[in-house]
Amino acid sequence: MAAYKKTSLPTPDLSALHPWELYSSALGIEYRQSLEEGLDVEKYVDLFRAVEALPADDIDAKEKLADTLFELVMNAPTREGYAYNEPSDLEGIRALRKPYPSEGEMPTDEVLLDRIHGAWLGRICGCMLGKTVECIRTSELIPFLKESGNYPMHRYIVSTDCTEETFEKYGFHFRHTCYVDKTDGMPPDDDTNYVLLAQTLVETFGRDFTPADMAGHWLRMQPKDAYCTAERAAFCNFIKGYLPPDSAVYKNPYREWIGAQIRGDYFGYINPGDPEIAADMAWRDASISHIKNGIYGEMWVAAMLAVAAVTAEGDPIRRIETVIRGGLARIPATSRLYEAVMTVVDGYRGGVTQADCFAAIHARFNEYDGHDWCHTISNAMIVAASLLYGEGDYGRSICMAVETGFDTDCNGATVGSVLGMLFGRGCIGEEWAGPMKDTLHTTLFGMDTVSISERARMTMGHIKR
Repeated sequence: MAAYKKTSLPTPDLSALHPWELYSSALGIEYRQSLEEGLDVEKYVDLFRAVEALPADDIDAKEKLADTLFELVMNAPTREGYAYNEPSDLEGIRALRKPYPSEGEMPTDEVLLDRIHGAWLGRICGCMLGKTVECIRTSELIPFLKESGNYPMHRYIVSTDCTEETFEKYGFHFRHTCYVDKTDGMPPDDDTNYVLLAQTLVETFGRDFTPADMAGHWLRMQPKDAYCTAERAAFCNFIKGYLPPDSAVYKNPYREWIGAQIRGDYFGYINPGDPEIAADMAWRDASISHIKNGIYGEMWVAAMLAVAAVTAEGDPIRRIETVIRGGLARIPATSRLYEAVMTVVDGYRGGVTQADCFAAIHARFNEYDGHDWCHTISNAMIVAASLLYGEGDYGRSICMAVETGFDTDCNGATVGSVLGMLFGRGCIGEEWAGPMKDTLHTTLFGMDTVSISERARMTMGHIKR
């Protein structure tokens, strides 16, 4: 066999990489993200557009020019008059919080296990509901639901809801999606993988894990293809030697997207009544891949769940508002996320109708734009609205979260998790729980299938007494 000879240095075939791994593929997203976080980049708009418009077959040159744009973004100052103060460091976040009373009484172990089981199962069922139509837009979702007798949405979508006419009529991939009546329990999904990922992290490193511990855990526990958007960018950064918090910003235009918001549940589960520690743990996780509102989304969810575990007094709406605002008390009151969620809360209290609330979210965010569709803030508003307008009814609330579109599986999962923790396993009817068969499938290495109830029992062992 002849010796390998090369007359020039080898170069990577960039066209073989997923767009999430190519900074040049998301320059439009980077520009919007930079503007929204207050960076003074408007003077570069023509440059962004020119590089973005380069032909795909000139990807090497495009990526090199994108590197220059990245340097411009990283060195851009905050523009004068920007209305928000949004630090990414934990001390900076703590300094800008607005307290809200959310103390409660720690339940007995029996009640707490029931709530934790409810949170696990509630998350999984809500995720399954939205998974079937993940990435659909409401221009197709609503007509489909009406045609299949499921509008307003009130049940899982099943395979028999579809016909050959359905497959031909809609652009959404109904022929190849996942249906609850065609699965053996909950199929693998990133929204549920991350709960297990956090549980195995705490099992391995304890409650004092570091961001670096989490980054290494990602590399050990899942393949690259299991991670999306900001997580994929961060995963690739870990491999290249960029450690947290640099891993969250290096060529990561998705740094305020929803990915971290779906990762915080377990830190709420293991800190009942202690939203401060729940939010702290969530920060340690989120900061490896996100900044600012991307981090706040995870802190908010983790803190909500910690509050929900001990909130037992009052009518359902009062309890739900306490949970939402108790979570917000752990993020900066000077942030876009805080302002947006409080807009929903204040609107509900002021008599804004459910229809008008969701219409306002759709008016503010364009579901056909990937940045709006997958951003933390748009989806957090949907979560808050579904919790409030669902008025404590588990099925109604998760259906509301899915029916409105955007990131359907993520929002259904988060709403389901919060309600399951707040009201316990009993709030989840068998029409939702039964098809899950106490079974959760994953893509984590060495963990293909687990028992949901067993994982809930394991969670109790990670609670600091």
